[in-house]
Amino acid sequence: MFTDRYEAGKLLAEELANYKGKDAVVLAIPRGGLPVGAVIAKSLGLPLDIALTKKIGHPFNKEYAIGAVSLNSIVLSEETGNVSPEYIAEETENIRNLLLSRRDAYYKNKAPSSIKDKTVILVDDGIATGNTILATIKLIAQENPKHILVAAPVSPLSAILKIEESPLVSEVLVLEQANNFHAIGPYYMDFNPITDQEAIKIFNSIK
Repeated sequence: MFTDRYEAGKLLAEELANYKGKDAVVLAIPRGGLPVGAVIAKSLGLPLDIALTKKIGHPFNKEYAIGAVSLNSIVLSEETGNVSPEYIAEETENIRNLLLSRRDAYYKNKAPSSIKDKTVILVDDGIATGNTILATIKLIAQENPKHILVAAPVSPLSAILKIEESPLVSEVLVLEQANNFHAIGPYYMDFNPITDQEAIKIFNSIK
């Protein structure tokens, strides 16, 4: 069990020490991934950025990802067969509007980092099914990074294996590989939600 996201980030940074000062970017998934990513970026002397993507939830289970959207692109999983194109179009528009407002809020004091030909360390505070992060990886890959490494404090083994199967991923680092997994929260003593205001402050604390 982790005390909080900051301790989880410290433990991940220790495992990622070989990347200190390398040509790499820490890409955190807002909002929960930002405290984890900030500690890693600071410890390794790397730039911190955010993955401006968001999952498309299934119409009958919003937590279950059937794809993901960025400002410029969309990827869909095989589970969209019975989902109407109208739902996907409406969700895509809503998500893009949210991402635009998030971009404007986060990038007031810094510009987005280029990840072309760089190693991307994609960070979240935990992985559940793996669907969301896999969709995000496909979107990130369109920007032509050199390598994509996924780092998270906790994930079920089934999700880890799913991510490792992706040809787009060069490495998966998970500290707690859970067998009897139900949710991310129980693996933290403090797993309070991160507000947008807190996330923006954390993001801008790494220069």
